[in-house]
Amino acid sequence: MRSAGSGGHWPAGAAAAAALAGIALLCVAGGARAQEVQAENVTVAEGGQAEINCRLHQYDGSIVVIQNPSRQTLFFNGTRALKDERFQLVEFTQKQVRIVLSNARLEDEGGYFCQLYTDDTHHQIAILTVLVPPENPLVEVKEQAVEGGEVELTCIVPRSRPAATLRWYRDRTLIPGISSKQENGKVFSITNVLRFRVERKDHGSIVTCEATHPALRGQQKQTQYVLDVQYSPTVRIRPPQGVMREGDTLVLTCAVNGNPPPTRINWYRANDSLPERALIEGDTLTIPSLSMLDNGTYSCLVENKHGRSSDQYVLVVYDPGAIVEAQTSVPYAIVGGILALLVFLVICVLIVMVWCSIRQKGSYLTHEASGLDEHGEAREAFLNGGDGHKRKEEFFI
Repeated sequence: MRSAGSGGHWPAGAAAAAALAGIALLCVAGGARAQEVQAENVTVAEGGQAEINCRLHQYDGSIVVIQNPSRQTLFFNGTRALKDERFQLVEFTQKQVRIVLSNARLEDEGGYFCQLYTDDTHHQIAILTVLVPPENPLVEVKEQAVEGGEVELTCIVPRSRPAATLRWYRDRTLIPGISSKQENGKVFSITNVLRFRVERKDHGSIVTCEATHPALRGQQKQTQYVLDVQYSPTVRIRPPQGVMREGDTLVLTCAVNGNPPPTRINWYRANDSLPERALIEGDTLTIPSLSMLDNGTYSCLVENKHGRSSDQYVLVVYDPGAIVEAQTSVPYAIVGGILALLVFLVICVLIVMVWCSIRQKGSYLTHEASGLDEHGEAREAFLNGGDGHKRKEEFFI
């Protein structure tokens, strides 16, 4: 028998065996090439739960390895390799390997390798993205707001990824602010500054800072700030009802509005001191057992660090037997108003009547003048005619 190296022919049995072996090798190689693995990218909020899926196709029991972004092996063919209990293998079948990550951290972000070891190594990378949602914004005021001045509010979100968006609202109306951000490692610090002028009517108004972020899934984080506007005080004395007579008790209340509230309310009597029996309790002045000697102008004076204000009340004490109708001022005012209205209406009617009379007389005079014109033309024609006739007579003589 000749050897193959000598250029002779293979025996029939050996050739058939070689052919079968080649077909088998091709089948094995084709099966190996048919195996593949697929991975899906995942996004999770910090502190949330993420699923890392590796899908297997034509899996034949080859070795499957899952590695973290640092290329540390998490699981080797279904067996835990890294002692991090946050990673749990919840499914390992011929079609899928599924790992659940609990309490996701920012450092967990990166590419997770799904590797399938066959004759040729196949791997896919699942990208894990960790979002850092913002907490409720912090609102800070630079300095105390004062009536007529400018207030500066700063809204801060110290940590978010990607950068949160901050907006200001007042009475559901968007107010533009100046936004800025600073990168601190993998997270961002966001600020938005709002400046505007304030008046006393703005005291107690609500300004809202709102943060939006992809991790909030359409929700918002809001913080409300109640404006504290300081202003000078105003005061008004609430007078008693009715007429004050000898023996009555006078009670005056000083209604004060100011921010900060005045710490002290002072009562005075013009050109004289308060009666000795006068009692002052907070914003109330009480004078019992009135007499005519108590007549005078009483003032309430208040002040805070932004200004002062006062109001006056004139006290007139009547004799108990005097007939004084304190409430007649209102009916007289009403009657006076009605009389004034009636006089106005009469004057209007007279004006209209005079106007109509003048207009009618003017129309009559116009027609009369027109008639005179017609008669004048006729008279002139007659005179002209007469003159012509005379001339005619003179011509024939």
